[in-house]
Amino acid sequence: MTAEVNKGPLLGMRHVQTLLIFLNITCLYIGRLNVGVCVVAMTNAESTNLDFPEYDWSLTQKSYIISSFYWGYIFTQFLGGYLCKLFGVKNVMLWGSFASGAFSALTPFFISFGGWQAYCGVRVLMGLAQGLIFPCIHQQLARWSPPAERNRLGALSHTGIECGNVCAMFLSGMIAKSPIGWPGISYVSAGIIFAWCIFWMLFAANNPMESRYIGQVELQYIESSLKHNEDYHKTIIPIPWRAIWTSAPFLALLVARSCETWGLSTLQAQIPTYMNGVLDMDMKSNAFFSALPFLTMWIMSYVYLIAADVLLSGNRLSLTALRKTFNSIAFWIPCATLIGIGFLDQEQKNVAIALMTISVGVNSGATIGSSLNTIDLSPNHASILMGIVNTAANVVPIVTPLVVGFIVEDEANRLEWQIVFIIASVLFFFGNCVFLFFGSAISQPWDAEDYLPLKVPDLTILGIHGASKDTDKIKKNTLESLER
Repeated sequence: MTAEVNKGPLLGMRHVQTLLIFLNITCLYIGRLNVGVCVVAMTNAESTNLDFPEYDWSLTQKSYIISSFYWGYIFTQFLGGYLCKLFGVKNVMLWGSFASGAFSALTPFFISFGGWQAYCGVRVLMGLAQGLIFPCIHQQLARWSPPAERNRLGALSHTGIECGNVCAMFLSGMIAKSPIGWPGISYVSAGIIFAWCIFWMLFAANNPMESRYIGQVELQYIESSLKHNEDYHKTIIPIPWRAIWTSAPFLALLVARSCETWGLSTLQAQIPTYMNGVLDMDMKSNAFFSALPFLTMWIMSYVYLIAADVLLSGNRLSLTALRKTFNSIAFWIPCATLIGIGFLDQEQKNVAIALMTISVGVNSGATIGSSLNTIDLSPNHASILMGIVNTAANVVPIVTPLVVGFIVEDEANRLEWQIVFIIASVLFFFGNCVFLFFGSAISQPWDAEDYLPLKVPDLTILGIHGASKDTDKIKKNTLESLER
């Protein structure tokens, strides 16, 4: 006989935390990605609002502006993972988000005084602020999500990426043509981040035990499902650095996320330029069709979420099989469509838009496929793993625009863009192959609160004999025995 578990209210505080994270990601991605539309608006005033200054920036200079956010972003990933363990997720996310909003509000003033160099500078500062946040998000999800709901709550919160993409592409274009012009893009982005900070201060909590609004039933459900004792939240668990860096599943995740970031950042940052140069679309059409792929991505993220719930609840796929299946779809379909895009020109713009929409829309499966894998591998060290992954993966968007700027000398040259898309396709294919062979969704031995690195002299206690001279083999056999 089985008893039904009382999970508390249908919409509890764990769902409020998920909503807050969703809104945070949306706000941050608007501030991060509106640069693609903003740069086009500032260098082509005829297509937006003639009442604001126009700048004669080269493609290389625009590439520097687009990539500059990530110059700062990669340096605070480790710091974000570490600070949230010391000061709590709530404080670090608040500091990072508020600072990002402040720098967004100051962007037009920086540009008026220092041109494209100052624009790069303020984008670097914004990147430093936002780099603190994503490691905290994964730690917050690990603390608030019961294992049975982790995939659902994690995927729901990460749909803020797609929502932010849509708003950055579509709303930014509309704002640029409005009476407040391209400076309004920065002001609106800052305003919504400041509004989010107010709600975060009121309703966020580092863990269920600290929440003022959570009911006793929901608190008991979350804490018991995570198998936390009363002293858990007061304990700082040592970080097993060596075990992390020698873990094959983690390294496979690192490679997969880096390759995926290259392909997606190529689409995110370069779609407005590609449509303006190769497909010869005006700014109003550019804004709509630039947003269309990401609107599809947002819709598809919920399709993936529903499909994942059905497959997991019916025990049709294990979590590892589900992640690898969705990741393959998210990587390999864009791999094929990106190559096709490079062979199209103005006369086939509808086909190009359709293929681009498919590429970006299908890629949303990577959230369930690999993005949430840090929490699978180690709930206790999710912020640290995310810090490492995001640092490596976000070196890529620094390089991608620079590579595009080096390859594409003429924005209207279809052959040059073809090379850009083929490179992205190759990396999509390779990254998923690595994840298929070495990836896993099983919690690793080094995630345990009492984990200690195994020493060879102590292995005889576990009853393993016959290979005392072969240290690596002994360790491998021991870990496999413990997992079984």
